[in-house]
Amino acid sequence: MVDKDKVLHGVQMLLDGLGVDLQNKHFQNTPERAANAWVDEICSGLGEKKFSLTTFPAGENYEPSMVVLQHIPVKSVCAHHLLPFIGEATVAYIPDELLCGISKLSRIVDYFSRRPQVQEELTSDIANFLCENLAPQGAGVIIKATHLCMAMRGVGHDGVMTTSSLKGSFLRESNVRAEFMALAHTESLNKL
Repeated sequence: MVDKDKVLHGVQMLLDGLGVDLQNKHFQNTPERAANAWVDEICSGLGEKKFSLTTFPAGENYEPSMVVLQHIPVKSVCAHHLLPFIGEATVAYIPDELLCGISKLSRIVDYFSRRPQVQEELTSDIANFLCENLAPQGAGVIIKATHLCMAMRGVGHDGVMTTSSLKGSFLRESNVRAEFMALAHTESLNKL
């Protein structure tokens, strides 16, 4: 259970431990602001009730084809150092009997992103959620992200980590996998 008072106290202890003067005008309200940011925004996926996916019947004339949403913002926090990782996700599925609104794919990514975790599990959690809630013929998720835990500490290098999770036909059928990979590597409309 999320406890904002404990988060606030933890931020106060962190700043005090770093020797920051909490009476300095720039830091006077930092523990409260930071606690609000961590609880209400950065880790809101921990406090929210289970995400509910609205679905629709595919319709009797629907011929299954791949549904893909690209360039979904990913903003999460590394479980190992509590530093951000930021990037983009591509989420796809081949409906069987159920469809979901396209914006829901973005909401799923946002819901699962807002908590401390490792990118590998985030990728898998999104694909598993799609399979559990839509029972599609297959699903695929690719996340590409830059990790500040690597850029700001340790080796101190930038880099882009790519993870994927393939389920059903995306895993079993090479032509489906190839189509997904080709679509996942197209440029953003902003870059065209």
